Amino acid sequence: MPNSRFIPFKKQDIIKICTLELAIEEHASFTQLCHLLASLVHYDYHSTLESLKSNYTPFDPNNDTRSLTSLSNDQKTQCQQAFAKDFAKVLNSANFERITDQDLQDALNEESLFNVRLAVEFDDFAEVVFYRRGESQKTETLSRLWGLSKKKLHFTNYDRVAVFIRFKDHAYFANKDQKNITFEPGSTIVKLFQNVPKADLEMLFPNSEVRMRPIDKAIIASSAIVGGAIVLITKLGASLVLLFAMFAFWGGLRDEHVTMTQQHFITLAVGTGVFGSFIFKEWSKFKNRKIKFMKALSDNLYFKNLDNNAGVFHTLIDAAEEEDIKEAVIAYTFLLKSKTGLTADALDNQIENWFKTQYHCNLNFEIADAIDKLVRMRLISCTNNIYTALSIEHAKNRLDEHWDNLFQYH
Repeated sequence: MPNSRFIPFKKQDIIKICTLELAIEEHASFTQLCHLLASLVHYDYHSTLESLKSNYTPFDPNNDTRSLTSLSNDQKTQCQQAFAKDFAKVLNSANFERITDQDLQDALNEESLFNVRLAVEFDDFAEVVFYRRGESQKTETLSRLWGLSKKKLHFTNYDRVAVFIRFKDHAYFANKDQKNITFEPGSTIVKLFQNVPKADLEMLFPNSEVRMRPIDKAIIASSAIVGGAIVLITKLGASLVLLFAMFAFWGGLRDEHVTMTQQHFITLAVGTGVFGSFIFKEWSKFKNRKIKFMKALSDNLYFKNLDNNAGVFHTLIDAAEEEDIKEAVIAYTFLLKSKTGLTADALDNQIENWFKTQYHCNLNFEIADAIDKLVRMRLISCTNNIYTALSIEHAKNRLDEHWDNLFQYH
């Protein structure tokens, strides 16, 4: 399994452990530097958040504000494209990885952990993109045959899964003659989930439907056949034999006359009622089993859902900010410790080995992103591919100057 770009420690903890790498007299000044750096990164992401909110509004199924002007189809398309671009950029900054179409197809074919079989109508979507962050291997023990049999299942688990789905327009669903749909045609939904097994990615689709597994159909069918046979024999057996004999006499297949008394007709009616109630009971059993599966699905989604639609932006923007700050602080700390400077590869190796040896964390550190941020903020310099860090006091002055020049209205 490839190492993740995601740094699985809080921003505050990263600042703390980086502070401990420096001399004691530098601790207070370094903390101030980190505070300035975090404030500037937060400001940079504010415009991205506003752009996401603005471009998503025309497609937001939960929007509760009125628009002063109506958008043309071309304008809506531009908003859709701009939103998708910004959304992908934020997810990349938050160190999410895109889930491939093959992974989604594998999810439909693999065995579910929740004993639920789902079907997804992919034609309903104009666009589907899944992203993940944090991947691990887990083992669960599944009970079968009412607990008589148990099976260990090894599976890949995703700590976070972000979903971007754009539905086709009203015309498509009108031609399809699909009624009672639970989503708004033409809308775009974004959702964020936690602890999702790879084999159960299909449960995150908004139009997934519960389907009976072959074993469930076999259990219900065998129960219905055996029960139905017993009811027919015990309640309708004698009456049916007599009725068939009478039909055979009327059809010329039998010479002996058959007479149906009132008691026979009463017995036949009672037996038919009992058999009808049995059929209704078996049908109810089938529906209840399906409802049970739907409840299992909804229960799992309830505890896995983290955020929906516009609320996802704030969560992901915060995650992207955290990752940017952590990467910049770590890279700056190691360059500051190095008196002669480091190449990008050497810096990358030092950081990854530090996480592995000190914190037992296999990490694919985003060295290019970290260096790019530090260069843009003028906190490091580069000569002959060797990067060196400014002193803490000098770096603080640079960040303070940057902050003072954010608003130039004169």
